[in-house]
Amino acid sequence: MPTLPDTLCHLNGRTLPLRDAQVSVLDRGFLFGDGVYEAVPVYGRRLFRFDDHMTRLERSLSKLRIPNPHDRAGWLTLLRELVDAHPADDQMLYLQVTRGVAPREHTMVQGLAPTVFAMTNAMRPPSAEQRHHGVACVTARDFRWERGDIKSTSLLGNVLARQVAADHGAAETILLRDGWITEGSSSNVWVVHEGALLGPPRSEHLLEGVRMALMAELCEECGIAHNLRPLSEDDLRTADEVLLTSAGREVLPVTRIDGELVGHGALRGRPGPVYARLYEAYQRAKLDQCT
Repeated sequence: MPTLPDTLCHLNGRTLPLRDAQVSVLDRGFLFGDGVYEAVPVYGRRLFRFDDHMTRLERSLSKLRIPNPHDRAGWLTLLRELVDAHPADDQMLYLQVTRGVAPREHTMVQGLAPTVFAMTNAMRPPSAEQRHHGVACVTARDFRWERGDIKSTSLLGNVLARQVAADHGAAETILLRDGWITEGSSSNVWVVHEGALLGPPRSEHLLEGVRMALMAELCEECGIAHNLRPLSEDDLRTADEVLLTSAGREVLPVTRIDGELVGHGALRGRPGPVYARLYEAYQRAKLDQCT
């Protein structure tokens, strides 16, 4: 059985050891996955793009009709207390809000006190080997529900999708819905064609990652053409480069998909120049965009 980290967490207004935190078995997050979450990177003990993460949290809460238990100042105070209590300078903050505790009933019960939980762990970034050689991905049919735009704690579909990758010794599963790219099991997916970075458009089928806006900004900074448009499976398999972005992976190159090398010519199966420029720009952003 895995040992729980010996760190502090926040639960409903209390700071306590993570191993001592408990919620009711009637919490709707436990019974239904009726809640939302965010994962916020921390660099040098400062929160990366905090306002963007809060905007997405607010959007997800609104779509599930769960009242936001804190304003942004309240969230910042709560999260900074956890960051300050952890020994690592670079961390990954996790925060979760569920509808609260009520007798088991499918209908959205109103007037409940939301359950608020937050914890933080040391950042575990991709290894130098993964950045140098890239990672392998597999593809699978996107069999999840239709509301991927909500960052819900109901993640069983994503768990099953990630296990497809794990079963094949790969880092991520790229999901396809009716032949079109949606996203990875826990990442946004990008392809490069003729020097331009392309991503799937915003829709209810995929989560609008905080890095979607960030990548647009970094492309502008680097002089890289950028566009969001429907991307087919053929776009994926003929791409010059394929990238993943997420809070933990930052920007990561994909060099193999379903056992086939990504890219063309001398760069086939190797991280490409667009990745290199965006990764360098991402590192600069980490210094400038923290709260």
